Amino acid sequence: MMVITLAEGKKEFPAGSTPADIARSVSDGLFRSSYVAKVNGEVVGMYTPINDDATVEFLGFDTEEGRKAYRHSCSHVLAQAVKRIYPTARVAIGPAIANGYYYDFDFKTPINMESLKEIEAEMKKIIKENLPIVREEVSRDKALAYFTEQGEPYKAELITDLPADAKITMYRQGDFVDLCAGPHIPNTGYIKAFKLTSIAGAYWRGDEHNKVLTRIYGTAFNSKAALEEYLAAVEEAKSRDHNKIGREMGIFMTDENIGQGLPLLMPKGAKLFQILSRFVEDEEERRGYVRTKTPYMAKSALYKISGHWDHYRDGMFVIDNENENEVMALRPMTCPFQYTIYNNGLKSYRDLPIRYGETSTLFRNEDSGEMHGLIRVRQFTISEGHIICTPSQLEGEFKAALDLARYMLKCVGIEEDVSYRFSKWDPKDVDKYINDPEKWEKAEAEMQRILDHLGIKYSVGIGEAAFYGPKLDIQIKNVYGKEDTLITLQVDMFLAENFDMTYVDENGDKVRPYIIHRTSIGCYERTMALAIEKFKGAFPVWMAPEQVRVLSLTDRTAEDAKALAEKMRYDGLRAYADVRNEKIGYKIREAQMDKIPYMIILGDKEKESGVLAVRSRKSGDLGTMSYEDFTAKVIKEDKDKVID
Repeated sequence: MMVITLAEGKKEFPAGSTPADIARSVSDGLFRSSYVAKVNGEVVGMYTPINDDATVEFLGFDTEEGRKAYRHSCSHVLAQAVKRIYPTARVAIGPAIANGYYYDFDFKTPINMESLKEIEAEMKKIIKENLPIVREEVSRDKALAYFTEQGEPYKAELITDLPADAKITMYRQGDFVDLCAGPHIPNTGYIKAFKLTSIAGAYWRGDEHNKVLTRIYGTAFNSKAALEEYLAAVEEAKSRDHNKIGREMGIFMTDENIGQGLPLLMPKGAKLFQILSRFVEDEEERRGYVRTKTPYMAKSALYKISGHWDHYRDGMFVIDNENENEVMALRPMTCPFQYTIYNNGLKSYRDLPIRYGETSTLFRNEDSGEMHGLIRVRQFTISEGHIICTPSQLEGEFKAALDLARYMLKCVGIEEDVSYRFSKWDPKDVDKYINDPEKWEKAEAEMQRILDHLGIKYSVGIGEAAFYGPKLDIQIKNVYGKEDTLITLQVDMFLAENFDMTYVDENGDKVRPYIIHRTSIGCYERTMALAIEKFKGAFPVWMAPEQVRVLSLTDRTAEDAKALAEKMRYDGLRAYADVRNEKIGYKIREAQMDKIPYMIILGDKEKESGVLAVRSRKSGDLGTMSYEDFTAKVIKEDKDKVID
């Protein structure tokens, strides 16, 4: 007998019992809801024999491991269905991914979205067959012989890459066998609800030199209701996708002749960028920042001093000019330039803190697969800055920088959508960092003390630090749930030494300052993307590229509409006139589609009376107002940064 430790306590079972035996002994409900089990920390199938004392945990759909096994098994059902319908198709790989799964195929005849209906129908048949999913362990030679005989070159290639003595697992369900590490659910009948969602092309093994395969995506849930809820959420996400809305509204566009990750901001997008950057710059100056304006490129010598050349070169755009002795590079960060400015003249402790701010255009050589709309690009603009201070000023300056970032998030309307991550270095991967464990320990301890003192609730990200220091990353998810960093604040105890930065302290000694790297609103392009998704393009008044549209009711009021819009612009509103010879209902609908906060209807009556007929994007007809009252209302909403 062996002793099995369960959540309910310890129980004895015969050696060789499986998790399925153990779950059934507890309750039928536990047995039916368990997809896989965790035995002494290892996730295994429900019919894996246990021969010694062990701790066993049962994993259903409410666990990450359970969902992964469930969806991975659904990908095998997909592959089996495809092989039944398209016997000449060759199978490649089919893992579980976030919220679903995919499988890559090499089809002899192309398929389309309509083909998915037939595949789904066959999958339902396989599920109804309740086929046991059986694990088999075989030698490398036997596995290679099997898949070669079956005419599956992609599986054979994967096996060939494994060591000669590798033990290989295959999973069999009826007439279908797949190469897979597993584990899987007990049988196909466990799958309650699934949907094939899309088709895409994918290079075999992610290599652009290999053949493009057909990737079928799907998702699966443990109930029809949960599946429908998820699919509805996906449709909502699509309706909020900044890639869709931003292009439809004329905020940005891309062009293949310009390149991937290089979006063009159109007039509305450029205006939104200008609104945000002016707001940030004005607020920074109110809080004691001084502006810098530095070059977009520099000699490699500068980046060698900063450490970027050794630790970040793969992410940089290097300009190798045969006619010049010096190698140049586009800047990935602004810090080396602002430190150079700091070193222009002796500094005293009385001069500190110095808060440098710059609206900086940066360049980073992101992987092509990472490019996404405005969220991840190769050229971007950031509200970058560096605070150079004494050790005693560090906590106060860090808090002030965080207060500024939080204020910006509040004004943009995403303060409640963020989380915080304390990003540390990984001492096991020293090549990524400036390798000085003592300084890392000191910097991380100092930053942790500050965060804890400020009451910041954060997760810890080992290996997520910058190469020169730990970070507080303000994280946010896009509409599809992918998390990105929006704002960072970093404590740097390295680069002051690299650049030989000093100040004269109270005792007349030259000492190193502390440095805080920080952004106020992060990358403007990313912030714009998140704002588009947050508001579905219906920006609050203070952010709207066009706050007011004046609509002429007839040709007789067209010139008056133009004059009114011009007067509003002189008074500080972003107003434009629509004087086209179209029906007023059409103009109103178009303004609503363009998500304009306010519309002014100008007809003969309004022209004669001197009052404004006002419509709101949100509330419809607001009646009439005087010019002074209306403009004061809009200006107040703008100034107060009202989020409606």
